[in-house]
Amino acid sequence: MFAWLKSRRRKKLAARPFPDEWLPYLEHRVGFWRACPPSLSQRFLDDLKVFVWEKHWIEAGGMTITDEVKVVVAAAAARLVMHLDLSYYDRLTEIVVYPGAYQHPDGDSVILGEAHNFGTVVLSWQAVLDGLADPHDGHDTATHELAHVLDRGGGAFDGTPSLRARDHYRPWADVMSHHFFALRDGASDQLAVLREYGATNEAEFFAVATEAFFERPMSMKQRTPDLYEVLRQFYGFDPCGVGP
Repeated sequence: MFAWLKSRRRKKLAARPFPDEWLPYLEHRVGFWRACPPSLSQRFLDDLKVFVWEKHWIEAGGMTITDEVKVVVAAAAARLVMHLDLSYYDRLTEIVVYPGAYQHPDGDSVILGEAHNFGTVVLSWQAVLDGLADPHDGHDTATHELAHVLDRGGGAFDGTPSLRARDHYRPWADVMSHHFFALRDGASDQLAVLREYGATNEAEFFAVATEAFFERPMSMKQRTPDLYEVLRQFYGFDPCGVGP
C-alpha cells in the first residue's frame, strides 16, 4: 500500500514542469549532463526533480542550501539510478550539507561525506564541486555517498545492493571479493583503477568501485574487466558507450 502511494506521488512530481532556472546549474556544474543522449534526458530530469522535491535538505555549519545545491546533488543521485529505479533511494530521507569539510565534535578527522543507517547522507558542498570538477579522477564524493545508499538498500552496508536477479549474487560475491582482497594486498592493476580507500571494507570497496565505474570506465574495463562487467550488469548500462 505504501509503495503504491509513493509511486503515485512520484508520478505527480515527475509530471510537474522542470524549472527553467535549474538548467544553467546542470550546464555549469554537471559535465555528465552534457553527454546525456536525448533518449535518456527526460528520464534523467524527471528523476532529478523528484529527488529534489522528495528529500529533506538540511543546512549545517553555516551552509545555505540553494536550488543549485539541490540540483547538483540530485543530478549525482539520478545518474546512479538512470537504469534502475528511484525506489533505491526509498530509505534516504534527508541530505545534510556543510559548506566544506567538517569534523565530529568528538573526533579530529576531517570528513567530506557520510551515509548513515538511519536514512541520512551528509555532504561537504565543496567536496561535491571538487568531485565534479575533475570527472576522470575516480573521486566523486556525492557519487560515493549515494552508492552507500544503494548498498544499504540491499539490507546492510556490506557492499552488495539489491541486484537485478537472484543468480547475479554468486558472481557478484566472487568478483567483488576477489578485487577487494587484491586491492587490500596492493595489487598494481587494482591501484591503477581504484582508490586505496576501497580496501577499508566491502562497503567502501563498492562505493569506490562505483566512482571508478562512472569516472574511469575505460581503465576499469581494460584492467579489471570482470569487475566492470558485474557493475555494468547492476547499473544497467555501459559507460564506455554513450550517456551518463
